[in-house]
Amino acid sequence: MALGSDFFISNLLLHVVLLICFCLTIEALAESKISATSYLNSEVLAQQEADRVHRLPGQPEVKFKQYAGYITVNETHGRALFYWFFESTEKPHKKPLLLWLNGGPGCSSIGYGQSEELGPFFPQDSSHPKLKLNPHSWNKASNLLFLESPVGVGFSYTNTSNDINELGDTIAAKDSHTFLIKWFRRFPQFRSHEFYIAGESYAGHYVPQLSELIFDHNHNATKKDHINFKGLMIGNALLDDETDQKGMIDYAWDHAVISDALYHNITTKCNFSLANLTDDCNTELNKYFDVYGIIDMYSLYTPRCFSNKNDSRRVVTGTVPQTSSIFQRLHKRLAGYDPCASDYTAVYLNTPEVQKALHANVTKIPYPWTHCSDNITFWSDAPQSMLPVIKKLVAGGIRIWVYSGDNDGRIPVTATRYTLKKLGLEIVEDWTPWYTSRQVGGWTIVYNGLTFVTIRGAGHQVPTFAPKQALQLLRHFLANKKLPPQPI
Repeated sequence: MALGSDFFISNLLLHVVLLICFCLTIEALAESKISATSYLNSEVLAQQEADRVHRLPGQPEVKFKQYAGYITVNETHGRALFYWFFESTEKPHKKPLLLWLNGGPGCSSIGYGQSEELGPFFPQDSSHPKLKLNPHSWNKASNLLFLESPVGVGFSYTNTSNDINELGDTIAAKDSHTFLIKWFRRFPQFRSHEFYIAGESYAGHYVPQLSELIFDHNHNATKKDHINFKGLMIGNALLDDETDQKGMIDYAWDHAVISDALYHNITTKCNFSLANLTDDCNTELNKYFDVYGIIDMYSLYTPRCFSNKNDSRRVVTGTVPQTSSIFQRLHKRLAGYDPCASDYTAVYLNTPEVQKALHANVTKIPYPWTHCSDNITFWSDAPQSMLPVIKKLVAGGIRIWVYSGDNDGRIPVTATRYTLKKLGLEIVEDWTPWYTSRQVGGWTIVYNGLTFVTIRGAGHQVPTFAPKQALQLLRHFLANKKLPPQPI
């Protein structure tokens, strides 16, 4: 009897051991971050491996994987968009996927977003290529995808030169949507992940328009091309020309940037509800922009860069570019903060060995990489307001957060407050402080279907000026949780 019991126990232990081994094998497969389908698809694996970035010049050691390369969005014209993708620092197979877009129109999300705001690697001032690890990188909370869009921006290119002269919101959205469909085919292990889009500035157009395309396409998409789209987040965002411009002027006067006389002249001569501003209005606006030749419009209280090599330009337009005589004045604003971080980025991304490691500039583009494209000086369509699209997405149940660094003079918090009031949503919870550690990080308003957050002391590029708070904002957005209303 004892012998039989020993045999039974031994047999039971064997089955337990086999079960544990089986479970560990399943867990190991999960940890490999490759689904069963893509694991068996050698073509997909080969495509991914071709885009794998094993080590960048001057890069510190990291454990997460990164990929970079091109996705062709129009075979006939030879249009291809460049991307840089980072897996999350921990458990990427369980984390959501976030696409980040910078604005302009015509500015690089790799130059600004990745290299100076929220990406893992920041170029440094050095005689040789050197990167610093960003301790508040957004890939601590999600898998992180950067896209240079539209063609003509950064390393993205077209073989049909006339494409540059036909760019606008519609083409940018369609090409970005095509990019995503094809990117998920190249990385099918992320197709089932929750997907979010975030951006700043003119991405106030890019993000809602791309979101609308995904939202509409998902109604008829095949299972293979369905995107698990959950929400969008936009910061210091161009959303409505009338309120954005009115808020820009009111903010400047209230923050002692312009005189009473200039404020009076602008407010009496400019009707921002019109698409075409009068010559008298533009004359006064030019005086307004002159002030921002001596201080940083994008961060009122931080120093400017006086490096001799600073050639970076930031493009942010507030009216329809082809009808606004102030477009070129906006186009030539010096970039903002390190204050010289953009210098380091430009040097790094124009280094041949860096481009080779990133699989970038494979067509040998006959111009240097720049933060904002000097070739994009015309924009064929730019609706005066994104509010109809926002309303549609709110009604469709898409999570929407809007945030604003309160030191930005270009698309200031005043403008965004005017815009959201114009949107007309019911307020569920009014002006409430939120905290980062024991300090007030800013304020929030919760609307029915939309959350607005201010970030205290941050400029136009919130993650640059308030990196800890920005990562906190992201984590709460992804979790759909309110920011802490009390000290923590």
